[in-house]
Amino acid sequence: MVQGDNVSRVPEEQKSYWREYKDIPSYPALQENESTDIAVVGGGMVGIISAYLLAKAGKKVTLIDAGKLVDGVTGYTTAKITAQHGLFYYPLVKLVGEEQAKLYYEANMDGLKFIEETARELNIDCDFSYHNAFVYANTAVGAKLVEKEAETYRKLGIEGELAKDEVELPFQVKEAVVMRGQAQFHPVKFLAGLVKEIERLGGKIYEQTRAVKILSKNDPVIQTENLSHLSCNKVIVATHYPFNDFDGMYFSRLSINRSYIIAAKVNGDVPNDMYISGDMPSRSLRYAPGENGEKLLLIGGDGHATGKSSSETMEHYRNLEKFGEEHFGIQEIPYRWSAQDMTTLDQIPYIGTITAGYDNILVATGFHKWGMSNGALAGILLTDQILGKENRYAPVFSPTRPKMKAVDVASFAKDNASVAKELVKGKLKRASKTVDDLGKDEGSLVKVGKKKAGGYRDEYGQVHLVDTTCTHMGCEVNWNDAERSWDCPCHGSRFSYTGDVLNGPAVKPLKKIEQEY
Repeated sequence: MVQGDNVSRVPEEQKSYWREYKDIPSYPALQENESTDIAVVGGGMVGIISAYLLAKAGKKVTLIDAGKLVDGVTGYTTAKITAQHGLFYYPLVKLVGEEQAKLYYEANMDGLKFIEETARELNIDCDFSYHNAFVYANTAVGAKLVEKEAETYRKLGIEGELAKDEVELPFQVKEAVVMRGQAQFHPVKFLAGLVKEIERLGGKIYEQTRAVKILSKNDPVIQTENLSHLSCNKVIVATHYPFNDFDGMYFSRLSINRSYIIAAKVNGDVPNDMYISGDMPSRSLRYAPGENGEKLLLIGGDGHATGKSSSETMEHYRNLEKFGEEHFGIQEIPYRWSAQDMTTLDQIPYIGTITAGYDNILVATGFHKWGMSNGALAGILLTDQILGKENRYAPVFSPTRPKMKAVDVASFAKDNASVAKELVKGKLKRASKTVDDLGKDEGSLVKVGKKKAGGYRDEYGQVHLVDTTCTHMGCEVNWNDAERSWDCPCHGSRFSYTGDVLNGPAVKPLKKIEQEY
């Protein structure tokens, strides 16, 4: 808790600033079997940009989404469009070399330019603006890493350098590196404009249409949750975490984390540029336009592996609030939300053919918190691949690129060993509460007869019981008090308190348990 009266100002309900924008059409569910040239699964940054570019190229395109458009990770981001991904390039050069690292930077800058140019071409008012981006450090160790990052910028020809004196924050920093010419925007406003353009170009869009299976790798047929089928020549899987993750063993190639964001009205000045800390715990800062010309301060960070928080989830929001209160003086927090991010073996996203021999199934995943520039790039790259155009970035991001060094493979082997540990630990976990012990708005593992279940009592007193076995690979889910969800610590699947799928890779809901009271 913070504030003199010991009351937190973090709102009880999750609400994203971006999702407050409502001027985006609604679409029906796919109820019958249909065919198309290109099927796009997922209505976020990658899916909508891909569908737009392919429709613009004259392809027959059908886009389907499991829920509402832009209601996945894209609607719950910091919405920075930047190639500055923390203290990133120094370790990246050590891992993949200078040439590949420079291509990664240039690819992300091309993603940024695409957003700016497209918004201008289509006259989309999406609050796009250019800003410098800074990584700052408050510790001696962090400062040394910042200096190494700045030297790597020089080697790669990145426009930026050490810039401690340019930092405009209400606290001292030991060192900082700036990357110039970066940007921020409103992702939902931008994508709403593209959605209208997809329709104008003849593309079809369906919501509430969850893809559960691809029936053939050569002539793809997408089976949906309601048993309708969508036949296509090629399919783009843009579901953040691939719902068909067994193709290419993606469940063993991605680590999954959650992070948190609050949007606050503050007493102090709101920084004009974008900032991220190089030390832990992570802190990310940018502004967003508020009402009457005022600026909201977006404070992000406090991440952890999904389903493995060391404290109650609300505590992460309170940590951000405490940071904001200490340095800026918080008046009000009208919005809070969280995001889920996947990271690949080498922190470079997988974009392209999902695995060897599956030429008609393409994927984009593993954006490591930087899905705006990388997502735009993915739409461009996937479109080029489908149209048979050469793209110089394709080898860098190819999901079938050469394997990493043994030390990196070992680190992921360790991560996957922890999955097995979580599987066993979850099965052995006992319920200490009964259903009657649950207070209103409380969730917990509870005893139901001789078995255990996941229980939540809503504000009206109704209890919702679910089987806590994740429908993806059988791990046991944990309660998330801030989002009122059941989160899987193994592969990041998330479910509502009624058991519905919120985040993949799971495609089936948790089993509901009935009990007489």
